[in-house]
This record gives sequence, C-alpha cells and structure tokens, in this order.
Amino acid sequence: MKRFAPLIIFAALALLLAAGLTLNPREIPSVLIGKPAPQFKLDRLDAAGQFSPASLKGQAWLLNVWASWCSACIQEHPVLNSIATEHKVTLVGLAYKDLDSDAKQWLQSRGNPYNVVVADRDGRVGIDYGVYGVPETFVIDKNGHIAYKHIGAITPDIFKNILLPELQKARL
Repeated sequence: MKRFAPLIIFAALALLLAAGLTLNPREIPSVLIGKPAPQFKLDRLDAAGQFSPASLKGQAWLLNVWASWCSACIQEHPVLNSIATEHKVTLVGLAYKDLDSDAKQWLQSRGNPYNVVVADRDGRVGIDYGVYGVPETFVIDKNGHIAYKHIGAITPDIFKNILLPELQKARL
C-alpha cells in the first residue's frame, strides 16, 4: 500500500487541478449580492458638489468602476456610450484610484456616458464594494441593494443578455 501512496496523491492532485481548470476566473462570488450597497459621499467630477447613492433610492441603476489607466475600460467605453444613448439607464461612474485631471480628460476625449461621475481617489469606496480590479459594474436595485456584480469589460452581448435583464429585475 505504501508503494501506491505517491500515485494516489498524484491522482488526487491531478483531479483537483482538472476541476480547477473548468472554473471561470471571471466568476468571483460577491458576498454583497442582496445586501445594501455601501453608502458613500464623494466629490463629483462632472459638476460641483458631492454625490451619494442615497439620492437614487427608489430607482435601479448601474455603478461602473473604471479608470483612465485601464486598458479594458477603453474597450468597454463605446458600449457604455451606446447604453447611455439607447437605453433609459441611470449610469454612475466611479473613477477608481485616478487623478481628477486624467479622468476628466479621458471622458472629454471619449465621451461621457455617465449621469454622474465621482472620484474614488484613494480607492476606499472600491474596497467597500469588493472591487478586484477595473472595470467592474454593479446593478443596484430600487431598494439600494446590490443585485448583481459583473467583473470585466461590458460587451454588447453582456449588456443585452446579462446586465439588462438583471437591471429589469432590479426595477421590480
């Protein structure tokens, strides 16, 4: 039996590795789903004053975490511009760990799809939301709870097949 121990251990490790390779690395479960969205009050980049999610209570909306230094955000941005013009979606942009001047210039050159843009300069709000990296998008329901979290860039298919249905459920 001792002769087969290394073989048994190797087989067990091979099975664990094979199972791990079938998992989708973009599917990172969030413990915040169904829980109240973390509240914050941040400076607006698009206007004077501050913004708090409490002002959107009673409506479903999207929180898109992005940064001017993010290459995937460049791919996602035309989709966000399209969403802003084609759908009645409240879209809040959270400029994550970015310089205000860089974020403003980035939006000026690529278009601003957001209803509100806020500056999370030190990343604390991102940490509260469990952000792993940018871009990430959250569906916030009309009661102020996180209904869904998408990690990675939004494509037209992802918006149509995942985010839009989640947003419609969040409005109920």
